Amino acid sequence: MRELLDTLDAWTAEGVWFGRAVVVRTFGSAPRPEGAVLLATADGRIAGSVSGGCVEGAAAEEILAARTLGRERVIRYGISDAAAWEVGLACGGTIDVLISPGVPSAAVLAARAVAQGSGVGWAVATVLPPDAPPPSPVAHKPGAGAAPQDPVIVREGAGLDGTIGDPAADAALVALALDLIAHGTSRIVEVAGRQVFVEVYPARPRLVIVGAVEVARTLVRLAKDLGYETVVIDGRAAFATSARFPEVDRLVVGWPDEVADEIGLGPADAVAILTHDVKFDEPAIKAALARGCRYVGAVGSRRTQADRRARLLTAGVTAAEMDRLRGPVGLDLGGRLPPETALAILAEVVAERRGGSGRPLRDIARERKA
Repeated sequence: MRELLDTLDAWTAEGVWFGRAVVVRTFGSAPRPEGAVLLATADGRIAGSVSGGCVEGAAAEEILAARTLGRERVIRYGISDAAAWEVGLACGGTIDVLISPGVPSAAVLAARAVAQGSGVGWAVATVLPPDAPPPSPVAHKPGAGAAPQDPVIVREGAGLDGTIGDPAADAALVALALDLIAHGTSRIVEVAGRQVFVEVYPARPRLVIVGAVEVARTLVRLAKDLGYETVVIDGRAAFATSARFPEVDRLVVGWPDEVADEIGLGPADAVAILTHDVKFDEPAIKAALARGCRYVGAVGSRRTQADRRARLLTAGVTAAEMDRLRGPVGLDLGGRLPPETALAILAEVVAERRGGSGRPLRDIARERKA
């Protein structure tokens, strides 16, 4: 939705009507993830996508129908459905698409706040019509839908704005939504027997890199391509220079534990510690673990990690905190060059954020077949 704000603003300025389709659930090899959005106008223009191009036309027609009926409904497109062949969903996947005769103002508000750097994640929760498809990939005939309801908003640090019916359901929704914000994933959840689509607008993720070493240079570039805000910290001014890190968002010369407050180090951050120097890396590890950073990884061999663990436990770090440390840092890709090491680190950061296993997709697909 964020990438469509300029289009949304332009169409609004023109005074044209437009509605929305959003992917709310996927099965199999669906081309677009939950949260993918398509906008369509009354005069036939579309923006965005809910598939690889195969169901856009059908979804746009449904948006126009929703305008006429004043109702929203969830339509399932899948390879087992005759409609799938008609619209060309040849990927073998199945998608559920929420069709609405407008764009919820809550979604626009959330997308705009995050795009403008609010610093906190948002979630927009929509109770789906009672006749929405079930959470299994069986063929499903679209129902009549229901009149659109105002979604509710969950914000990190601010709780729920609105209600879905009762305090217990609201509390359950907040907990589920905050977890989805943390993982940057939109999804349908079940709350009090109802299907609720939680559309997530996470704050821009941040990667804090301690040690302005060669690996860090590639890591900054890769992280930037994935939308991360990057911070590089090093006490050595000769290493931490804009010439060596032209793409970094923030470059800090100082001791990691001493600048933690300055950069606002906190639970939403991923921290990669690359210094290979006890006097830098151990204070950084202590600070990151104490502040509950979501990912904390540090370079070093198994022996280095064992020695480090013993010292930090003696220094007062708890065993539970130490168990959160990723060390050696990164996934096993077999590479040794600095760019390969950077790729391995960022792969682990992404896997932690998205809840991935880091295993080959081929092996997972074979297990699902068995």
